[in-house]
Amino acid sequence: MRTPSFFIDPDIRRAETLPAEFYTRDDVFEALKVSVFERSWHWVGPVANAISPENSVSPFVLLPEFLDEPLLLSRQEDGHIQCLANVCTHRGNLLVDKPCQLRQLVCGYHGRRFEMNGAFKSMPEFETALDFPRPCDDLKDHPITSWAGHLFVGLAPSFGLSALIEILNERVGFMPVSQFTYQPKKEEVYEVDAHWALYCDNFLEGFHIPFVHQALNAAVDYDQYKTVLFEYGSLQIGYTRGDADTFDLPEGHVDFGSNISAYYFWLFPNVMLNFYPWGLSVNRVEPISKNKTRITFKSYVFDASKMDRGAGGDLDLVEQEDEAVVAAVQKGIQSRSYSTGRFSPTREQGVHQFHLLLSRLLESDNRSN
Repeated sequence: MRTPSFFIDPDIRRAETLPAEFYTRDDVFEALKVSVFERSWHWVGPVANAISPENSVSPFVLLPEFLDEPLLLSRQEDGHIQCLANVCTHRGNLLVDKPCQLRQLVCGYHGRRFEMNGAFKSMPEFETALDFPRPCDDLKDHPITSWAGHLFVGLAPSFGLSALIEILNERVGFMPVSQFTYQPKKEEVYEVDAHWALYCDNFLEGFHIPFVHQALNAAVDYDQYKTVLFEYGSLQIGYTRGDADTFDLPEGHVDFGSNISAYYFWLFPNVMLNFYPWGLSVNRVEPISKNKTRITFKSYVFDASKMDRGAGGDLDLVEQEDEAVVAAVQKGIQSRSYSTGRFSPTREQGVHQFHLLLSRLLESDNRSN
């Protein structure tokens, strides 16, 4: 069945936003699983956190309650890490239920065995099976890549990460990101009563800062606030107001001489990598239903003495303020008097790009069906 098509004018000066029905229709929410999330990259975390050195396998579920895809990180003898389907190709049993050290993967249901790279190895009682084994008896091997020790995986991504990696290197490559220390006590999980894309809409513009975030507005210079677009993502740059902490940018840096307190990176469709002078905060937006979203915050610290100050200061307060306004928008789009809006050409370039990508991917699936 065709889902509705949503046209977004590529010219932001003429464009209208996605209409209310994009956020309220069940069929659109379901279509986004395939059109968007199955074809995108997903941040997993630093290697040491995703699969500890003492383990050779580490199972995880990609986007629980939404994609619910069981996956498995597998470390080869040479240290190379693969992302495999954590599902036996015989009858669909889950292969691994906890991180551990293994030399081969063995299904506990009927004894099918796989090499650590997912290749089929053996299976009892199949000696007389014809045309066996076939390539489909190997475990599905999913794309995986890394930047500064952070892993990204995809089920069947339709784009690469070269544009993201290039701009990360350009802006924050001078920082020892792979040495940042994970702070489990700083991890937070929030549930927001709103559509996941509304949460991303809000993140992708600094337009609301003077109206919603009074403390943050005092730390950043709204007049200089800037958005830089790249393929399947964007970067928002927060310039410092007053004497707030700033990055110690090296000579030759593209922003050398500027007082910058925050680099807010966004990877389509749902990953935020927020760099501050103290380190990195990663926000992962996880859809649950068309009106409920889980936000997971993880912190990786470089200089603890600079935490809780400036643009990277009271992030809990900023989150609460964002949740309140996004929840209000969720209620507002149910109104019979609202259909669609317009973009600010000077302040909402990131939101316009997001809506353009969503509309194009949905339309592409409609054409293929």
